[in-house]
Amino acid sequence: MARLLLILALVATVFWVYTIVDCAVQPSSRHRGVSKGAWMAIVILLPVLGGILWFVIGRGRAGQPVLRRAPDDDPEFLGRMSVSARADQDERIRRLEEELAQLDSEADDPTPPKPSTGPDDTPGTGDDDPRGRGVVG
Repeated sequence: MARLLLILALVATVFWVYTIVDCAVQPSSRHRGVSKGAWMAIVILLPVLGGILWFVIGRGRAGQPVLRRAPDDDPEFLGRMSVSARADQDERIRRLEEELAQLDSEADDPTPPKPSTGPDDTPGTGDDDPRGRGVVG
């Protein structure tokens, strides 16, 4: 009989420790009924009964995992966007595309260089003589 009580005490202790750890590591969103701190107190103060209550009442089921989505993939977010905001955004994109097309057309048609009339027109040629003759050295 003593062996049976010793085995039951060991099983109860293992169950108690397991419920404490399980309650501590669960996210607060999976605790039903009361807060996480209250469940910790219940499990610690009522060793076996608190563990049974935790598994029956307090521990929430793991439902569908929470999926994180980008805003453009979230139908709820897209539904909340107003039609006027979409129209404003479309108008801005259209104007930017027009500006880009205009810049591209300007890059395709470069302006011809200005023809020079003589050696005095180009700065930095080494001509120091105002009469148009170079310095002979």
